[in-house]
Amino acid sequence: MREIVFDTETTGLDPTKGHRIVEIGAVEISNLIPTGRTYHFYLDPERDMPEEAFRVHGLSSAFLTGQKKFREIAASFLEFVDDADLVAHNAEFDMRFVNFELGLLGMEAIASDRVVDTLTIARRRHPGASNTLDALCQRYGVDLSRREKHGALLDAGLLAEVYAELMGGRQSALILQADAATLAEEAGGEFLRSRPHRLEPLLTGAERAAHEAFVATLGKAPVWLGYLAEPEAAVRDSENRSAEAMERRA
Repeated sequence: MREIVFDTETTGLDPTKGHRIVEIGAVEISNLIPTGRTYHFYLDPERDMPEEAFRVHGLSSAFLTGQKKFREIAASFLEFVDDADLVAHNAEFDMRFVNFELGLLGMEAIASDRVVDTLTIARRRHPGASNTLDALCQRYGVDLSRREKHGALLDAGLLAEVYAELMGGRQSALILQADAATLAEEAGGEFLRSRPHRLEPLLTGAERAAHEAFVATLGKAPVWLGYLAEPEAAVRDSENRSAEAMERRA
């Protein structure tokens, strides 16, 4: 499933009081994995930069003057998003600004049912804990070393990693057969090749004997045999192992 993880930086907290977006960054993901496609612009807010906002993201009026205006990138942003859902941390804040800017241009607002709020997900997963982006990165081992100040594209990339963890972690090892064949072809036939030599078992003889002795106490039909493809053969094998273990104990 294609989704767009995005973030904004602004001049303040409320677009209805004259505050504007000064940076927008987005990362495309497919089934929680970044595709490598990103979207990023600094934006001229056509107003001053309050000191408290500057302390958060470090974007000065001098730097932003002459950058593109939101009206110049609105169409390309919507084209990048296309029909994907949008993922943001405290999404209500970012969407309020985006939809306000779209409204100024007479463009249709992005529907709320297309928006995923990772803050809401995090609060359900970790009630009572700090669920800022920084706290979530630390909880899930996401590298924060690059982050000195807030930055829209950087934060979108960090959030993409956090979002994958919030949704249960990436299952990149589960590769469909067709994908495996493609990867094998691209790797020159080396992908998922069998080991040339079988690895030696790590169990000691004493550990193996102790395990078999324990299995012998479980009876002739342990529950896992019901899930095997050939239960009768498995039962015979289990009985043989049990008998051998009992002989060794005697």
